[in-house]
Amino acid sequence: MWGHLGALLVVSIWGTTFISSKLLLNEGLQPADIFFFRFCMAYICVCFVSHTRMWADKWTDELALLGMGILGGSLYFITENQAIAYSTASNVSILVSTTPLLTALLIAIFYKKERMNKIQVAGSLLAFVGVILVVLNGQLILHLNPKGDVLALTASLTWAFYSLIMRRIMARYDSKFITRKVFGYGLLTILPYFAFFFFFFLNTKLLFQPFVAGNLLYLGLCASTGGFLIWNWVIQQLGAVKSTNYIYTQSLIAMLGSALILGERITLMAIIGAIILIAGMVIAQKNKKE
Repeated sequence: MWGHLGALLVVSIWGTTFISSKLLLNEGLQPADIFFFRFCMAYICVCFVSHTRMWADKWTDELALLGMGILGGSLYFITENQAIAYSTASNVSILVSTTPLLTALLIAIFYKKERMNKIQVAGSLLAFVGVILVVLNGQLILHLNPKGDVLALTASLTWAFYSLIMRRIMARYDSKFITRKVFGYGLLTILPYFAFFFFFFLNTKLLFQPFVAGNLLYLGLCASTGGFLIWNWVIQQLGAVKSTNYIYTQSLIAMLGSALILGERITLMAIIGAIILIAGMVIAQKNKKE
């Protein structure tokens, strides 16, 4: 029960992060800047609760943690944000929502015991259809852009591999240690990106404006620190497949947040999609006996 509640809490927070990011982008920050500052805050905070162990027991585990920092940190955020720059937000949202399906596929390949049954597959597909309707929100035409759409699928795939690696090492290390390493390696691997593109945010005056600082604190403390700590614990409790299925609900949370904060309208299509999404989620969590 607590694992399911934790998953719902995290995706509810993550579903609103795009609003904070959008507001910060409107203030003049770059996507990579937002990632860097939120991960810096998150790393410092996690160090207070995880500071006794420096390294993993084996070098292969340390490499796995490095991979998680890249896949769930720098590479994921770079590909997702660049995808939005080339494609539409609707396309990106739909394609990134394929993460649960890709995660289930990878888990089925590497861990046969955790394969989804037919009922769960049907529920997952139904939830994905609901996501599409929610994201489209009355718009019936998608404008395809190969470069942006490939980047969005890449972002989805990186998070799926993040969940796969997490499945491998979660039994040997606690979630706080794993989260700290993910943040640390995420920060280290974003630095070459700054060096290659020759830019970094230097307007410190803007950083201390209450509106900007408040949104950065929300992203750094709530979405990153709390979100990753709880999410890594949730994967340990529910497994990679069941926990990742909750990502479907992010689009629903994002829709409600956009309506309340940004004043965006909600259409009948989105409402129907939300109902289908929730029904699919419920079905996807059931096993054969249930």
